[in-house]
Amino acid sequence: MTIYYAVVFFILGSCLGSFYNVVGERLPKHESIITPRSHCTNCGHILSFHELIPIFSYIFLKGKCSKCHKKISIIHPLFEIMSGILFMISFLVFGISLKLIIAITFISLLLIVIISDYNYMIIPDEILIIGNIVLIIELFIKYGPKETFISIVYGLLSFFIMWFIKIIGDFIFKRESMGGGDIKLMFTFGLILGLLNSIISIFLASIIGLPISLIMLKKNTNHEVPFGPYLSVAAIILLLTQFNYLSYIM
Repeated sequence: MTIYYAVVFFILGSCLGSFYNVVGERLPKHESIITPRSHCTNCGHILSFHELIPIFSYIFLKGKCSKCHKKISIIHPLFEIMSGILFMISFLVFGISLKLIIAITFISLLLIVIISDYNYMIIPDEILIIGNIVLIIELFIKYGPKETFISIVYGLLSFFIMWFIKIIGDFIFKRESMGGGDIKLMFTFGLILGLLNSIISIFLASIIGLPISLIMLKKNTNHEVPFGPYLSVAAIILLLTQFNYLSYIM
């Protein structure tokens, strides 16, 4: 049964990943996530059902639009595969439980953040607000009012720590060193990961993002590097590995 459920969650993650890609693409441009229907951005061709099947549609279409034959970015199927894998790992780590629902909600929010921030340097407030409300409700159902209140406090502390880091960065670099979305995202990290792990995510994100950022800046010195995707990857790693700092100091 474990294999069966793992496959089910992979399929679920792939399907939702396809939707999250649309959300991450449209919200920063203030477009509806419902209309118009998914279409080719080059010729406007409305995608039929078989052209919307995650991963397989890319294979069947040989990576091209069926009408204008423009190449479809490989990022789309890769993102769907990644989403499926993350959902599957979440099931394997947390099993069928409320913790699994919380993990999937958290990961879903971060997947949208990755697409949005990478492409447009924007982390939509709508996603953070709705995501945090849902997560708080789930925490309340799982842990009760006391633990939920503590999680909210951790979220606020994480927010203000990141805000303080931004102030220092702005002073050192004499320019805006960090976007407001990154600071708001830290509330979500503190809410789910706890205070210390949310701080650890900042350092882990810096380690992950440094080599990639150096390559990007080498190609274009004026290019601004979004930090949200690296923060999101770091947070997902800490969540799924269930990293416990106490085990390393006790």
